Amino acid sequence: MTESAKIDFLYLSEQDMIKAGVTDMAMCVDTMEEMFGLLWHGDYRMAGANNDSHGAMVLFPENSPFPEMPKGTADRRFMAMPAYLGGRFRTAGVKWYGSNLENREKGLPRSILTFVLNDADTAAPLAFMSANLLSAYRTGAIPGVGARHLARKDSKVFGLMGPGVMGKTSLMALRAVCPEIDTIKIKARGKASLESFLDWLKADMPQIVNIEVVDSIEDVVRGSDVISYCGSGAAGDPATYPIVKREWVKPGAFLAMPSTCEIDEAMEAKDIRKVVDNTGLYEAWFDELPKPAHNIIPIIGVKFMDLIACGRMEKDDLEDLGRIVAGEAPGRQNDDEIIILSVGGMPVEDVAWGTVVYRNAVARGLGQSLNLWDAPVLR
Repeated sequence: MTESAKIDFLYLSEQDMIKAGVTDMAMCVDTMEEMFGLLWHGDYRMAGANNDSHGAMVLFPENSPFPEMPKGTADRRFMAMPAYLGGRFRTAGVKWYGSNLENREKGLPRSILTFVLNDADTAAPLAFMSANLLSAYRTGAIPGVGARHLARKDSKVFGLMGPGVMGKTSLMALRAVCPEIDTIKIKARGKASLESFLDWLKADMPQIVNIEVVDSIEDVVRGSDVISYCGSGAAGDPATYPIVKREWVKPGAFLAMPSTCEIDEAMEAKDIRKVVDNTGLYEAWFDELPKPAHNIIPIIGVKFMDLIACGRMEKDDLEDLGRIVAGEAPGRQNDDEIIILSVGGMPVEDVAWGTVVYRNAVARGLGQSLNLWDAPVLR
């Protein structure tokens, strides 16, 4: 062995991440599109028996005999999301986060995230980075990739339920691929989140010239060209989830759903195109969860798995966004078809965007170099 065993890695704070381009949404959308091509062709690995698992989650009970154990309140969990991605990335990584809805009362984000990027050959750490922005932008970019292939090019009206961080990044991505969007209809649950979003719109999205605050989900959907539900809420009873009724949806609408969602029976019809970010992701979730799975994970793609299991849908009714991106299946075929995209979120997205941002940071001399060891004590 002639090579040095010394390992240094780069620490990237949130400000370092910003300087390295983590908030460049147009670049993020392009990176996610590239990732989907690799995903469809199989040049990736995630956890689980089918290599498609969302990750490993630690949940807490509502009542525990241990008084110091966290209580199982809404959105309280810890989770690790590992993946490998090939192509020009050829890196591995894991996003680690804790989530607690009550954080908002402490002036903190609901979720606090970090990401470790590793060399895929040696497994040595390349970077340890702040990941709230990393995760938010890659999540918002997926509806952008979907809209690039599935939304009408002349889309102008965006209907949004849940004007939080995910709503902001989704709108940014949609504007990057549908530049004619100039109108937004917003339904918010709380006054503070609505006012924050409206302030952000005025400061950072001057292209949105028409802003309408609405009182119902129906008003969000009716007349909108692109629709997204981005609100957070407790899982358990799909009857309490925000619903999409077909009678509300205009011909040609594209629905990108990265959060809690329910659909009515008319939306189950075969002429409604149902696209998922990765069928294997939902199959892994379905294998891991009690049934009906949509009661546990409120993402609409999990509902599709329940419908397939009970014979109300065929597996062939589902389409993979990766296959469409790869050019092996059609995107939007006419101006009238209604298309719904389920966005579940995958660790390969974090690896893709984390790798790009890390390489930008190295090229720009950003971050702080930290030493793991000069030589390992144990070999």
